[in-house]
Amino acid sequence: MAISQKLLNDGESVVISTRTHPKALLLPVLALVVLLALGVAVQVLVDQPVVTLVAWVLVALGVVSYVVRPVLVWATASYTFTNRRLITRTGVLTRRGHDIPLTRISDVASELGIVDRMLGCGTLIISDASTHGSVRLPDIPHVEDTQRRLNQLLNELDHSGHDGS
Repeated sequence: MAISQKLLNDGESVVISTRTHPKALLLPVLALVVLLALGVAVQVLVDQPVVTLVAWVLVALGVVSYVVRPVLVWATASYTFTNRRLITRTGVLTRRGHDIPLTRISDVASELGIVDRMLGCGTLIISDASTHGSVRLPDIPHVEDTQRRLNQLLNELDHSGHDGS
């Protein structure tokens, strides 16, 4: 999950590296169970090989669409805070990246719904001094610890009087 060292600048070090909480995989797992149950039900209840084959092909397409794709999206997304910037990377075939220098971050907030509190995750909202306004990082594990560590890092930058180099 750690970001490649070749993406870091000289003197830059990783402080926090995370990805979306595994709760994002609950719906794909549920979809897998339902799709497999449908395939088995058709195979048991219908005594026609062609219908059974079509059902399993449809199940396979559903598994690729509703299970494999979301798992790949989850596995390839990462959020990394270094001593200088926030680095987000997402995408399976087309990689997207967004970097925000820590010196541009003006506010860090978190949102925790009831399910988030039970699972130990939440949304981190980072406001910066750009026209984009804010970046939402959904389902961050231990979001309050991450927010606290990020605020500490920003405070250290403010007191050092430079950009972390």
